[in-house]
Amino acid sequence: MMNHVKEVFRYAGVPVDFEEINVDTSGDDAASMKAAITSIRRNGVAIKGNIESRSNLPGTISHNVELRNQLDLFAYVLHCRSHATVPTRHPDIDIVIIRQNTEGEYAMMEHENVPGVIESLKVITLSNCERLARFTFGYAMEHGRKKVTAIHKANIMKLSDGLFLETMKRISKEYPSIEFSGMIVDNCCMQMVSRPEQFDVMVMPNLYGTVVSNVACGLAGGPGIMSGRNYGTEYAVFEPGTRNTGSGMVGMNIANPLAMLNAACDLLSHLALDQHEALIRSAIDRAIGERILTPDAGGSQTTSNVVQFIIDDIKENERAERWGHAAA
Repeated sequence: MMNHVKEVFRYAGVPVDFEEINVDTSGDDAASMKAAITSIRRNGVAIKGNIESRSNLPGTISHNVELRNQLDLFAYVLHCRSHATVPTRHPDIDIVIIRQNTEGEYAMMEHENVPGVIESLKVITLSNCERLARFTFGYAMEHGRKKVTAIHKANIMKLSDGLFLETMKRISKEYPSIEFSGMIVDNCCMQMVSRPEQFDVMVMPNLYGTVVSNVACGLAGGPGIMSGRNYGTEYAVFEPGTRNTGSGMVGMNIANPLAMLNAACDLLSHLALDQHEALIRSAIDRAIGERILTPDAGGSQTTSNVVQFIIDDIKENERAERWGHAAA
């Protein structure tokens, strides 16, 4: 997929040089993961696939979790938007999911006190709740969103999720133009599959975000189209939205390239390369509009065919722009 991104960037004339790090997925070599984190700290931004963790040994931390924790990428943003030409149960889905990215159940704090008794700790901190809240309401203001819904289970986890919900309520008062409400996570899942149009921006702790993100992607056309964004105070990392490895499709030429290409466009937007982002995003939208899609999104094309269509569209747009300048 990264080769496809580089190829599209080359035809679009994107002024970006890649530093490539191949991460060992066996879990036996920490050096490649350390090199990846060092590279991101050096460059400030990255685009990545979902890094597979093959080790199931107790105490082994997922490479993806390690990267987010080391770089303090505390906020994850997933924008799920339906497309008219992609089969979906509900039309006109336009939901932004923002999840806490570094704590909760994903603090990776599990242990066996005595044989047969496992404890898994859920960590929620005031500082992370506050900065996630301000990030969420700031995002809503910047992008013209009207409503934020906090997803929680504070009726049962009164201290941890209670802290999350109360912090969201308190900070929502600093943004009076944004409507705020809370919703219990189980009701949220039911509401999403029955009336997804009621949601605008949703904010939630880490584990709920994993579940709700996948539900939203399924509603909006599947995991192969949406991209995800990881933000910290210093770094940003872009990736496909549902964090699937896709290892079962290796060599079959059927994997959907659009999620990775949309992640690449998010990267360009972050770097303020707006013209290049618009050129590639327009080609992606045209591919979706003309149903040049892989089977997972209701099409019949190969990965290579989809990428080639996007490249051809970019070349055609650049040719038309040159003719326009010449005529002027």
